[in-house]
Amino acid sequence: MIGAALADAATRLAGVSVTPRLDAELLLAHLLDTDRARLIVLAEESLAPNITAAFAALIARRGTGEPVAYLLGRRDFWTLTLEVGPAVLVPRPDSELLVEIALQAAADRTAPRLLDLGTGSGAIGLALAAERPDASVDLVDSSAAALEVAESNRLRLGLNNAQTLLGDWFGPVAGVRYDVIVSNPPYLAADDPHLATLELRHEPGGALVSGATGLEALAAIAAAAPEHLLAGGVLALEHGSSQGEAVRERLRAAGFRAIRTRRDLAGLERATQGTCGN
Repeated sequence: MIGAALADAATRLAGVSVTPRLDAELLLAHLLDTDRARLIVLAEESLAPNITAAFAALIARRGTGEPVAYLLGRRDFWTLTLEVGPAVLVPRPDSELLVEIALQAAADRTAPRLLDLGTGSGAIGLALAAERPDASVDLVDSSAAALEVAESNRLRLGLNNAQTLLGDWFGPVAGVRYDVIVSNPPYLAADDPHLATLELRHEPGGALVSGATGLEALAAIAAAAPEHLLAGGVLALEHGSSQGEAVRERLRAAGFRAIRTRRDLAGLERATQGTCGN
C-alpha cells in the first residue's frame, strides 16, 4: 500500500536525508503523476508492480545521496520550474538573493543589460529575464554540458530576451558593458570538508571548487568586472558564509563603492554587492 511504501522508504532514507519523508513523497508523487497531498487520500491503495519497482530504484539512488532534483529532473527556483541534471548544480533558495539584488539594482533602468556568469541551469539569469521582459540577459558558462541545460530551459520557458554563451567568465562578452552582473561562482576550497557529503559528491565539482582557497573565482570576477559595467552598474556575488569580508576587500580593491553584504535565510552572509565607481 502507498502509506506503507512511504513509511518504509522514509525509514531507509533516515540516515541520508534531513527530510526523508518529504523525499519519499516527492519521488512517489512523481511516479504516480500526482501531488503529495493526493498521496494521503491514496494511502490505502496498492501500488502496481512496475511503480513499486521504479520507486524502489529511486529510493536506492536517493540512498546514495543523489539529489532529489536529479531524480525528478527538475527544480523550482524563483517563479520558474527548471530542468536539472548532473551537469549542473541544483539551484538553491539562497541564490534567489542574487535575483532580488539584481532586480533592485535595475529597477530604475530602462531595457537594462544583465549578465549571469557561471549560469549552470540558467536559474538566476532566466529568473531575471522572466521578471524583466524589457531586459537583455546574457548567460555565460564554461561547461558546454551545463549550457545545454540552460539553453533547454530558456527555450522551454520561451525567454527570447536571454541568450546563452559558452566561455570562461567574461571571455564571450569582451567589450560589452552591463547594468548588472551577477554570479554564483565556485567558492569552495579544494579541501573543504563539505565536499565529502553524499549530495555534493553527485554535483559537478567544477561548479563547486574554485581552487586552494575557494576565493580564486570570486577574486577574478571582482577584478575584471569594472571593465564590463556601465557607470553606476552593480556587481553581486554569492559566496560562502565565511567569505564575506574577503569578498568585500576584493570589491574595495577593484574600486567598487556602496559595498553591502546580504544574509541568507539562515542569517549567514551569503551575497555581496558593490556599485561600480567608473
